[in-house]
Amino acid sequence: MARSPVPGKLCGNDQAKGRAVAHRTVRSEYQQLTERLNRFPQGAPPSDLLYAILKMLFSEREAGLVGQLPVRPFTAARASRVWKLPLAETIGILEELASRAILLDIEHPDGERVFVLPPPMAGFFEFSMMRIRDDIDQKVLGELFYQYLNVEEDFVKALFTDGETQLGRVFVQEAALPLDNGIHVLDYERASEVIHSASSRAVGVCYCRHKMEHLDRACDAPRDICMTFNATASSLARYGFAREVDVAEGLDLLAEAQEANLVQFGENIQQGINFICNCCGCCCEAMLAARRFAFRNPVHTSNWLPVVDAEKCNGCTRCTDVCPVEAMSLTSANDPRQPRRKRAKVDEDLCLGCGVCVRSCSRDAIRMVPRPERVITPVDSGQRAVLMAIERGKLQHLIFDNNALASHRMMATILGVILQAPPVKQALASKQIQSLYVNRVLARQE
Repeated sequence: MARSPVPGKLCGNDQAKGRAVAHRTVRSEYQQLTERLNRFPQGAPPSDLLYAILKMLFSEREAGLVGQLPVRPFTAARASRVWKLPLAETIGILEELASRAILLDIEHPDGERVFVLPPPMAGFFEFSMMRIRDDIDQKVLGELFYQYLNVEEDFVKALFTDGETQLGRVFVQEAALPLDNGIHVLDYERASEVIHSASSRAVGVCYCRHKMEHLDRACDAPRDICMTFNATASSLARYGFAREVDVAEGLDLLAEAQEANLVQFGENIQQGINFICNCCGCCCEAMLAARRFAFRNPVHTSNWLPVVDAEKCNGCTRCTDVCPVEAMSLTSANDPRQPRRKRAKVDEDLCLGCGVCVRSCSRDAIRMVPRPERVITPVDSGQRAVLMAIERGKLQHLIFDNNALASHRMMATILGVILQAPPVKQALASKQIQSLYVNRVLARQE
């Protein structure tokens, strides 16, 4: 068999075999990471583009290590046991990953320090573009993201159409709501209250517009306006991916976003909200998906709908121009005196209930009213994760990957959500985990 004259190198068939073995090894590490990501309720469908993205963000060794991590937050000691590495070396690896916003490094008030791998969206995909970096080629990364999220369909369809419970929800702009009629807005429905009540607040570069900037497609909406809160804000600020702000500056940024007709799209929970994006219709993945695939509510709507006053509306198109999902259109005003007169019309099935159209109207012809049925918002991230896992057929991962059966607290949380779910979801949950214990608990509820 031919040998290369250069020591340590192969030639001929040996070289080809060596390339094949190396390819299989590298691919297996990233494939393991991909399988790990798809244990999340919202995953990342495999494709060549995904592997290219992961290879830019993770080394081969890092991909193999992260692919072994649990879905729920974990300590360095647990990662050390999983990886079978010394604790000091494990901490170094975890901190290196956190310094690149691959992991979140969370310090609890009681002093416990945990790490968590966030999902791709909203998570380390966005975090990778939330500051200007020179350790990776962000132009290439932005182009890969665009192809994976905006050209290929699998990821976006899985993210925004699978299941009833979505990752995000829309906050109504409070200034668009009427001050009378006894209308009450709950605290968790107010973006301003999220800013007031958060333990930490930070702002970074908008991932969507930063990505589009590298493709020469970005709009002129504000860039430094992506808001994170609580533990996520603390971790991103600690490693320079976001800048800490106080309540006053947070409210100023919110006002700036609303003046720019941006939609407040935040985490779909009531307590402990970790992000609020300020989205435009031309760059935001959710808004683009809504128009491209005609998705009905790719994110949960607010509890409000706009109503057009047919007498006041003159069909000026201001509201249709600013609507991010094209839920506002013009139709005939049916005015016999002015046959060509138009007026605005709301498509309630597409409307997000953001209130942007109200602010744009110069004739006070649009007002917000409560939806006939309130939108249900999960209490916290745990409840949302369980509901999303049930709907997407991934409940077993949430339980067994986290050793929930050995944790009374975690299992109680999961069972509590299941028991409050409709019968159809209870049946789905029971089928996924195939647990005699769970079946007996559910049977007692009948």
